[in-house]
Amino acid sequence: MSDRKPDSGGIAVIGLGRFGARLTDSLNALNYQVLAIDRDPQKVQKWSARVDQVAQADSTDEDALRQLGVADLNRVVVAIGASVEASVLTVLALVELGVPQIWARATSVQHSKILAAVGAQHVIFPEAEAGERLAHLIVTRLLDFVELGDAFAIAKLRVPEPLVGQAMSETRLLDRYGIRLIGLKRSTEQRFRYVTDGVELSRDDILIIEGTIEQVQGFASLS
Repeated sequence: MSDRKPDSGGIAVIGLGRFGARLTDSLNALNYQVLAIDRDPQKVQKWSARVDQVAQADSTDEDALRQLGVADLNRVVVAIGASVEASVLTVLALVELGVPQIWARATSVQHSKILAAVGAQHVIFPEAEAGERLAHLIVTRLLDFVELGDAFAIAKLRVPEPLVGQAMSETRLLDRYGIRLIGLKRSTEQRFRYVTDGVELSRDDILIIEGTIEQVQGFASLS
C-alpha cells in the first residue's frame, strides 16, 4: 500500500494466535508493512485480505523463512504461544538467518530463559504484563497504569479529593508525593495539555503522572 510508513527492513509477525493477531492488527493500523506467517492454512486465509503479506510456512524451517525474505527484515516477532518447542526452534532459525532484532513471546520463566539463551534480544510476557496492569487498576483508583521497569510507572487518574480546588503552585506534587504531573485534561477537552502553576484542579480533571510504583499508588490512594 502506498501510504505505508517506510520501515528499513520491515517487520514480521510469526504466529497468528490471539496475541500475534492483535499485534499484527495494531502494526497494520499504524500503517506499517507486516509480513504475517503461520503454519495454519485457515488462519492464513483469514488474514490474506487484512495485511500486505501473509504466508503459510513452518517457521522452524530456516530455508522456508529465507524463501519468504525474512532474512532481509530488521525486526521479527515470534508470537507463538502454544508450542514452546516451535517457539525456540523458530528463534534459532532467525538467529541463523542473522535477523538483527528478535522479539519473542514467553509463556513461563523457564521459556523466557531458553529464548534469551538461544538468541532472542527481547523476551515479552503479554499475559503476565496484562495481569500486573489489571491488578494495579483493581486495587487502586487508577484509570490506567503502565510499568516502565525499575519500579517506575506512568498512570492516569482523576484528581484526588484533597487536591480539588488547589492551584498547581499549591500542590507541590514532587515535594509532597514524589510524583510529577505530565499532563491534564478537563472534562470539556478532548486532549491532554501541559499544566502551568496557576491552573486550579477540578474534581473531574484527569491527570497523567509519573513516579515510582509506590509513589504513584500512594498518590492515587489520597482521600
